[in-house]
Amino acid sequence: MKWLITTLVFAAALVLSVSTSDSAEPIRLRVLSYNIHHGEGVDRMLDLERIAKVILSVNPDVVALQEVDQNVMRTASVDQPAELARLTKMDVVFGANIELQGGHYGNAVLSRYPIARHKNHLLPNIENSEQRGVIETEIKFPRTDQTILMLATHLDYRLDDRERLASAKVINELISRHPQRLALLAGDLNATPDSETLQLFETIWTRANAKPLATVPVSEPLKQIDFILYRPASCWIVVEVKVLDEAVASDHRAIFAVLELQKEKE
Repeated sequence: MKWLITTLVFAAALVLSVSTSDSAEPIRLRVLSYNIHHGEGVDRMLDLERIAKVILSVNPDVVALQEVDQNVMRTASVDQPAELARLTKMDVVFGANIELQGGHYGNAVLSRYPIARHKNHLLPNIENSEQRGVIETEIKFPRTDQTILMLATHLDYRLDDRERLASAKVINELISRHPQRLALLAGDLNATPDSETLQLFETIWTRANAKPLATVPVSEPLKQIDFILYRPASCWIVVEVKVLDEAVASDHRAIFAVLELQKEKE
């Protein structure tokens, strides 16, 4: 009996120790944004396995992907969202913005954590341009009862910024419906840090990188147009942010950030 009591006490102490250790560990989220150019690299090779290796190189928790084909003839009618989910062993949702060659073209979100819901919102289209969209996903966060709203998008590329500004306004209005929610915005914004578009976003979002990190052109990046942003600012700490050193798999470099959830003040 004495041996049994000693064993039970030891087991209880071990469980308490593990629980305390787990609760002491910071809650971090590894976020990647990557314009994959429908899987075609600068060497003109179509290679989704190579794209998957770039993604897995930083072991991300959530990934925003742009320029993704789904059953499109130019990319051998492959369901790229499903294939990338298989290669990375992550869950996926796809936002179809354009019908293209028998399939669809748009954005996708990969997640290691369950995606509770998702919805694709079409963004303003000015002068019959390429239709853009933003995927709104709700992701169940580990070791907390909170969920994160993850928005993934790809904005208009034209010199005229009217459509980008209109899209930024819609995205800001979308997230403003949830003012206290943890939220991320990631994607190819086709705008630089000093642009009016980023200034509009930064009225309610915070950039993961305070100083510019160039993402294009891929061979020798000169400007940043790919971003990871977060809100509320007081809820997050940026642990790390960088542009990946990979210049072949796509015509963009991927941007990566590690964000730590701030503990609530007692």
